[in-house]
Parts: sequence; C-alpha cells; structure tokens
Amino acid sequence: MAGFLLRLLPFWVREPLLIVVGAVFGVRILYLAALGDGGWMAAGIGLVFLVFTAVRVHSVVRALRARRDRGRTTAADAVAPAAAGTVTSAAVPPTAPAPAAQLPTTAAREKEPNAWAQAFAAVAVFAALGAAVWLAPHLSPAEADSTPQAVSCPSAEDGELPSAYAKTPGAVTGAELCTALNRPDLARILGTPEETATSASGTSDTAPLTDGKVAQPEAEVRFDTYTVNVSATYNKLSIAQYVDLMKFGQETDVRTITVLGRPAVLASDHTMKIEIDLGSGASGGPVEQGPLARTLSVAFDGEDRGGYFDITVWSTSGALPDDGVLLDLAGKVLPTLPRS
Repeated sequence: MAGFLLRLLPFWVREPLLIVVGAVFGVRILYLAALGDGGWMAAGIGLVFLVFTAVRVHSVVRALRARRDRGRTTAADAVAPAAAGTVTSAAVPPTAPAPAAQLPTTAAREKEPNAWAQAFAAVAVFAALGAAVWLAPHLSPAEADSTPQAVSCPSAEDGELPSAYAKTPGAVTGAELCTALNRPDLARILGTPEETATSASGTSDTAPLTDGKVAQPEAEVRFDTYTVNVSATYNKLSIAQYVDLMKFGQETDVRTITVLGRPAVLASDHTMKIEIDLGSGASGGPVEQGPLARTLSVAFDGEDRGGYFDITVWSTSGALPDDGVLLDLAGKVLPTLPRS
C-alpha cells in the first residue's frame, strides 16, 4: 500500500522524500551500531539505507541535468528560425500567422511545475511531520513530569472504616498513605528512573492479633524491579521496645538511627509467600519464605510515645537498594501525610 501511494506522487516530490528518509534512517542506524546496539547487522542495514539514498540522489541529479539540457535545446531551436527569417525576409513574402493553437505557448511552459520548488516543498512537509511526531509527546500534559505516574491510587475507601479508626484520633487511611507514596519521582528515588508503577493500592485494616482494636493502614506501589510498602501501626509500642523485641526475633542487620528528629530503626527480614491452588479446590497452600526485605520503622513523634510508620522495600530477585533510599523515602513521604 505504501509503495503504491509513493508511485502516485510526482517525481520531484517522491524522490526528495525518499532521499531524506533514507539519509535519516541510514545515519541513525549507523550511529546506533557505533554505540554497540545491533552490531554488524545494524551497520549493514545502515549502509543499505545510505546506498539506497545515494542511488536516489544520482537519479535526481540526472533528471536535473536532463531538464537543463532540454531547456537549452528549446532555446536554441527558437533562436535558429528567427535568424533565418531575418536573412530571407526580403525574398520571401510574409505569410499569415499560424493559428494560436499551433504557436509555442510560453504560458504553458511557465505553468510547468518547478523542480526545485517541488523538492523544497517535499522536504519541508517531511520536516514538519517529523517535528510534529517528535514534539507531540513533549507537549502533552502527560509528559509534564519526566517520571509520570503510570497508575493512580483508590480515590476513597470502599465501605466504612473499622471502628479502630474512629477511636484513634489522627489515624491516616490506606488511601492517604497511597497518595503520599505514589509520587511522580518514586522510581527515581528507588534508583530505577526508567520504570513506571504497575500497580498502586491502599487498605485501611487493623493489626493482626488485636481483635480489630488497633488501626494499621497500609499502601503498596509495585514496579518491575522493586515493591514499596508503607504502613502505620497505632499501638503503644515504642521504637525502643520494638528494638528490644528484634533481639529475640529473626531480624538481621538491625541499626538504630534518627529520622526527621524521631527515633527509627532499620532491619532486614524475609517476606512471606503464600501459594493458593484454586484448581484443586484447596483454600490455600503452605506459607513459604519470600525474598529478603529491608524495613525502616520511624516513630510517630520525637518523644517515642508509641506507634510507628514502616517503610519496606523488596524485590523478587532478592536485590535491595541501600539504606539511603529508605531514608530518602521517609524524608519525602512522611512529611506529606496528614496529621503525621
């Protein structure tokens, strides 16, 4: 279909377009091959484009020369009869003028399309189309930020909040946590600026083994490389007491620090992996050890009167970012939370 449309174009439109396209693609592919993308195969394809372009340039040059030669021949033919008529005008009686239809029409020649004008117009149209394709993504609102959000958080809670939230003044919800976590620059903070979030969620649940009396909202944002989870636990456990409990648990690489003027602790532990086989009719599978996760727990206030935020990062590959990423997340996410 494209070839048929190209054949319908006039010569002085089609050939400049093919030259521009061939030159752009050839140079671009050779440049990528020089950078190591594609290797010798890419270099060969780039050379093919350039050879194709050279052939088209040769065709245009020949057509221009032929057009110029025809112009010179027409001018010479017009001058010769005029000179002969001057010499023999005395001996030959004047003849009646030829009909208008037989006279060479200068106006018709003037109406012939100009080759250079057609070539310039073709290149200008192609350049305008290329500029539109190149600039359109950068002019759209979605590209206003270099790291746009791929997904959005739930706008509101589904259903009524548990009674623990009404009994806990200042408790944030899962939707509020998700909004604070799902930042446009989250991928850059994680060290993967080329990625965009694949999912974002927030839930307003309660802490396990508390009979629904302790609010524990959480939010999670997933990327191809990392998953980030932020939760808030509204219990009476202080960070100091939490560190004491870690000594009896399986947490590793425990490090106490201060974040935003509040007591905090960094620790590592494995996530849990639960497999559910819906095909066999069983309700669930065994709980297995998941990938290693790194968690930063930060007290609600500088006096460490109980309760804390958890910021956890993990990946399916087991790779973890350095602790500076968690500290950066805490410094940017926690201050944006309401009532925190």
